[in-house]
Amino acid sequence: MSKNKYLLPIIMITSLFFLWGFAYGLLDVLNKHFQETLNVTKSRSTLLQAAYFGAYFLIALPAGYLMNRYGYKTGIILGLLLYAFGAFLFYPAAEAASFNLFLLALFILASGLTCLETAANPYVTVLGSPETAAHRLNVSQCFNGVGSFMGPIIASFLFFGDSQSNNPESLESVKMVYVIIGIVVLVVAGIFVKTTLPEIKEDELLQQGSRVGKPMLQHSHFTLGVVTQFFYVAAQVGVAALFINYCTDNGVGISNAKAATLLSVALILFTAGRFVGTVAMRYVAAPKLLAAYAFINIILCVVVVLNQAWISVYALLAIFFFMSIMFPTIFALSIKNLGHHTKKASSFLIMSIVGGALVPYFMGLLADHYATSIAFLIPMACFVVVFMYGLKGYQVKNENEITNADKKILSDA
Repeated sequence: MSKNKYLLPIIMITSLFFLWGFAYGLLDVLNKHFQETLNVTKSRSTLLQAAYFGAYFLIALPAGYLMNRYGYKTGIILGLLLYAFGAFLFYPAAEAASFNLFLLALFILASGLTCLETAANPYVTVLGSPETAAHRLNVSQCFNGVGSFMGPIIASFLFFGDSQSNNPESLESVKMVYVIIGIVVLVVAGIFVKTTLPEIKEDELLQQGSRVGKPMLQHSHFTLGVVTQFFYVAAQVGVAALFINYCTDNGVGISNAKAATLLSVALILFTAGRFVGTVAMRYVAAPKLLAAYAFINIILCVVVVLNQAWISVYALLAIFFFMSIMFPTIFALSIKNLGHHTKKASSFLIMSIVGGALVPYFMGLLADHYATSIAFLIPMACFVVVFMYGLKGYQVKNENEITNADKKILSDA
């Protein structure tokens, strides 16, 4: 980030982190809202997460190939257009009061977010020195957290408000929120169309110091990173998806509206954790901080499973703080020194977000058949995987080797 030419692109890309954070912040409130307005079970409501994060699995590779051919900017513009289209589809879904149509709209919206994430996450890491990539990505992800906690604040007022127009039986507020989102996203897309962004080429990645000595899938820090990201996102999404249910089922007398407000508090802690973690990385190595945060979350999950009234609710809130740095840190560590594999590797990492589509459903089943608290055994196990990656799995091996393909890129340059 020392070069001024990268400052404006980083600011613009960081705005995208806010936009998809806001979309995600609304998602977990919709779970509880649709349980009541559309009369769906807890496990069925988690199909919202399945549609949302399933799109990441199906669209990430095509998005990566598109960027390889046409560049980061094309992927960003396509992502914004799909985001807007999916948001506008919420209007007919609300008119028809159709849960299935909501799932389709959310899938299209999330397809756009997949394009944005596949482009923006690696783009931020290559706009500057590889040594500060994890720190730089955490800075951008801070604004993702800001969007994430603003979503539930707005949703808790509109979806669980006390007025007649905002009563829990109404889907009018859902239509209004997503139409406004669609309009804003279209405006942002227009700005990106008119703005010139620097395109980082493969030869530039090599000249920045990245080296690739073997095929992408033979880099253990990358393959283990994909597995770790799968389980981390599974934990994050599962914890957030059942947050409101846990609070209302806990026996301490928390209403839906208060639980949604607490979710906003949790996401504020998540955002604060990103800022604190970003500063901490100036003094503590990113892998060590990742391992420490994961270990703390394992302990907190045990407290949540034990269901000790408000103590467990506070532990649930604290989990968000210590999840904060995990996604960007795992992402940056996984693509470190991958050279011309960076864009493709990013697609695989975004695909791993499918953990958020699959695992919360099983948490919903446990909540339906046993208790919501028992479901948190699953994220506890997921954090064990993150802890192991932070201890050792992140290590880059043979990073100074250069393949013939890379030599050709440098010679052509």
